[in-house]
Amino acid sequence: MSSNPEIANSIQTGAFKTNYHDVGEGSPVFMIHGSGPGVTAWANWRLVIPALAENHRVIAPDMAGFGFTERVDDYEYSMENWVQHAIDLMDALEIEKAHLVGNSFGGGLAIALAIKHPERVNRLVLMGAAGVDFELTQGLDEVWGYEPSVANMRKMMDLFAYDRSLVSDELAELRYKASIQPGFQESFSQMFPAPRQRWVEALASDPEEIKKIQHETLMVHGREDLVVPPITSKTLFELIPNSQLHMFGCCGHWTQIEHNARFNELVLDFFAEDNQ
Repeated sequence: MSSNPEIANSIQTGAFKTNYHDVGEGSPVFMIHGSGPGVTAWANWRLVIPALAENHRVIAPDMAGFGFTERVDDYEYSMENWVQHAIDLMDALEIEKAHLVGNSFGGGLAIALAIKHPERVNRLVLMGAAGVDFELTQGLDEVWGYEPSVANMRKMMDLFAYDRSLVSDELAELRYKASIQPGFQESFSQMFPAPRQRWVEALASDPEEIKKIQHETLMVHGREDLVVPPITSKTLFELIPNSQLHMFGCCGHWTQIEHNARFNELVLDFFAEDNQ
């Protein structure tokens, strides 16, 4: 077992092996991370997994091209392939149906999965989610255009957090080192090259298809999010019939970190309704 907490279990999914966390027992929850440089499921969800795992089986993979999931030559980074990767992992783990929690890029992926494979989804949680078209923010342009350096990582993390005291030089150094591990930056730089408005659109689903989503859906967003604007969650709220929207004030793109206890309680309560 690796001493690195970001490396957990490994299983074959299609043409490559997926690194994933599998913690707890109960109804499955499938958690999909965002698309920052050096991101892993563990970095994204480390403060959420233990809380949800008290009542659920929590599956948190590194999606294709991210983290410690195996990289293969000539893989096309596309929403269609990311959705297929998620389904391949559910199949490999013999999970017929799961709650989905998607953050940012992962929110867009969760929406696309719910549209294409509605029978595999129980409830949806979309946190600071992409998935609808919006004007590329300077924050997202800088995140996707990241060039590795400690200073750039610090600058990027300052964009994520409303409370800048959460971002220490030590944390920036740690995440910078994560971003320069073999293969990490190479795959990341291939995903969202400039001009980047097209990638916002590539992560978006057809609004008419989103309207057909019948799953109970919870949108969570930080009011001061500089990466994915809160208007995206408001738009999703208007489109998805069985939805609710929770907006946190004094909160950036890191809802699950800046309001961790509240976020965990909100999500656990939302999933608990399914058992009533």
